[in-house]
Amino acid sequence: MVLSNYTKEFYYNLKLAYPVILGMLGHTLVAFVDNVMVGQLGTAELAAVSLANSFMFIAMSLGIGFSTAITPLVAKADGEGNFEDAKSTFKHGFFLCTIISFFLFLGVILAKPLLYVMKQPQEVVELAIPYLNFVAASLVPLIIFQSFKQFSDGMSMTKYPMFATLIANVVNVILNYIFIFGKFGFPELGIVGAAVGTLASRVIMVFYLWYLLTQHEKTRAYFLDINFSNFSKHMCSKLLNLGFPSAMQMFFEVAIFTSAIWLSGILGKNPQAANQIALNLSSMTFMVVMGLSVVAMIRVGNQMGLNKYQELRRIAFSIFMIATLFAIIFATLFLIFNNLLPTMYLDFDDSTKIIDNYEVLSIAKNLLIIAAIFQISDTIQVIALGALRGMQDVKIPTLITFISYWVVGFPISYYLSLHTDYKSIGIWIGLLAGLSSSGLLLFIRFSYLSNKMILNKN
Repeated sequence: MVLSNYTKEFYYNLKLAYPVILGMLGHTLVAFVDNVMVGQLGTAELAAVSLANSFMFIAMSLGIGFSTAITPLVAKADGEGNFEDAKSTFKHGFFLCTIISFFLFLGVILAKPLLYVMKQPQEVVELAIPYLNFVAASLVPLIIFQSFKQFSDGMSMTKYPMFATLIANVVNVILNYIFIFGKFGFPELGIVGAAVGTLASRVIMVFYLWYLLTQHEKTRAYFLDINFSNFSKHMCSKLLNLGFPSAMQMFFEVAIFTSAIWLSGILGKNPQAANQIALNLSSMTFMVVMGLSVVAMIRVGNQMGLNKYQELRRIAFSIFMIATLFAIIFATLFLIFNNLLPTMYLDFDDSTKIIDNYEVLSIAKNLLIIAAIFQISDTIQVIALGALRGMQDVKIPTLITFISYWVVGFPISYYLSLHTDYKSIGIWIGLLAGLSSSGLLLFIRFSYLSNKMILNKN
C-alpha cells in the first residue's frame, strides 16, 4: 500500500466535507445553544429539554434517514450526466419528505402522553410538555430542508446548505436570548422560548436554501416545470427501497441513545441532565465524521455511476483514514477536558443549585471518558454506512445496525444501569459495545462488497 494514494485525496475530501460538517454542526449548535441557555435556568429545565428532545431525535432519525436516499441517486445520475434522473429523484424525494414530515409531527404530538408513563421525574415531565408542542412543529421545515440539502449534496454543492444552516443559527441564538429570558419587552417563556427559536430558525433555513438553489445556474433548471401530478411509481419505489432501510439504520442508532436518556431519567433528574451534557458534546464530534460520511456517499455514488470500482475503494479508504485522524483528536480532547467541558452548561454562581450542579458535573465528566473511547468505533461505523449507501447497499447494513445496537448494546446498558452500581456509566458502556460491534461489522461488509465488485468487473 502506497500511503500517498490515499492522502492525496485528503484535500478534495475536506474541501467537499467542510461545508457539510459546518452545516451539520449548525444543527447541533442549535441544540448546544438551547442546552447552555436552558442550563442557566436549572437542572430540571435541562433534563426537560433532554426528555422532550428524545422524542424529537427518534422522529428526526426517521425523516433525515429517509432523506439520505436522495443523495446517492442524485450523485450517481450526476456522475452519468443524466439530468432527467437527477430531477426525477429530487422531485419525488421532495414530495415524499414533505408527506413524511407531517406524519412525524403528528406522531410526536400523539406520543406526548407516553411521557407520563415512562417513570420520569414529574417536575421534568411538566416542563417538557409545552416545549415539545413547539419543537415538534419544527420537524416539518427541518425534513423539507433535508430534501433540498440531500439534493444539493448529491450535486456536490455542499456549501449552500451550510450557508442556510449558519443563518438559522444566528436567528436561533437571537430568538433564544429574547424569549427564554424575556428581553426587549418580550415575555419570559423559559424553555418554551428555546422551542420558539428553533421553530422560527428552521422555517427561515428551508426558505433560504430554496432561494439559493433556484438562483444557481447549475440547479435552477431542476426547480422549473415541476409537475407533481405526474409521478413515477418506479422512482417512488426506488426512493422507498433505499430510504426506508436508511431511516431504520439511523433510527436504530438514535433510538439507543434515546434509550440512554430514558434510562438516565429513571435514575433521576441529575443523571438525566449529565447524560444530556455528554450526549450534546459527543453529538458535535459525531457531526464532523457524519459530514465525512456524506462525502463518502457522494464520491462513492459518483464512482458507481462511472463504474470505477477500484477508485471507489481507494477513495473510500482515504475517507476512513482522515476521519480516524479526527476521531483521535476528539478522543484526546474529551480525555483532557472532561472535567472542564460540562461546566459550560451549569451555573455555579447560583448557591441554590450548587449541590445539583456538582452532582451533574461528577457524572458527566465520567461519561465523557467513555465517549472518548468510542470515538474511533463510532467514526468507522458512520463512514462505512455512508460508503455503503453510496453503493446503494442498505438492507444488510440495516440488519447489522439492529443487531449491534439492540441485541448487543441495549441489554448491556439496561442491565448495568438498573441492576448494578455502574448506573449512568453502565448506560454508556452499553453504547460503547453497540458502536464497536457496528463499526467492525459494517467495515467488514464494505470491504467484502467493494472487493466483490472489483473482482466481478475483472
